[in-house]
Amino acid sequence: MRIPFFSMTSPFEGLLKHAEKVKECGWAFQQAVECHAAEQCKEFDQYRQDVSKLENEADAIKRSIRGHLPTGTRMPVHPFQLFMYLKEQDNVLDSVEDALDWISYRRTAGINKKEIKEAFFALVDAVIEPAEELSRMVAEAKKYFDSYSEKQRNTVKDIIHNLRKREHEADILEDELKQKIFSLETDPVAIYHLVKLAEIIGSVADHAENAGDMMRAMIARKEKSFWGK
Repeated sequence: MRIPFFSMTSPFEGLLKHAEKVKECGWAFQQAVECHAAEQCKEFDQYRQDVSKLENEADAIKRSIRGHLPTGTRMPVHPFQLFMYLKEQDNVLDSVEDALDWISYRRTAGINKKEIKEAFFALVDAVIEPAEELSRMVAEAKKYFDSYSEKQRNTVKDIIHNLRKREHEADILEDELKQKIFSLETDPVAIYHLVKLAEIIGSVADHAENAGDMMRAMIARKEKSFWGK
């Protein structure tokens, strides 16, 4: 008889806590970018510290997951896939922190052109949505690996599909932003700084999509075992 996995200590509990840290950083990240764009904002360093604190807390959760996998019981997913998923989810936070670090190198410059500023805000909004959706995906996946119900499996697949859709939309916004930067900005240093910033911000959605792909791989492994698909 198969013993319900989640009656024991579950790494998915840790994955969910980690995903919640990713979700929490979204607001601070948005505020930090808006602060930078405003030029006169004095709270940028505080928002950056908030993100750094959340990233450190997420790292502690990540180490706990890696160091406390259940022993003496059959895992519902392969540990390698679990770690690959965790790596991509953690990369979302790393990209957010990298973006704020990159901004800090040219803090006083701000973002002068209104069209570029608005395009940056749109890109940030676009990448934050899939990042915040990771916590819901993990919560629903936890239910799936507990029940193995086809309905629950489809719920997780729908979230993964939405992550891919949002990442594609973010890619389009990133390309449009780069075009605006090259057409409206004349300072070569500003062009390089802003284009690089757009790419780092865009990578937030890339890693969220990658996390979704890894979750799909974990589910596919069980589909083959339980439904022969």
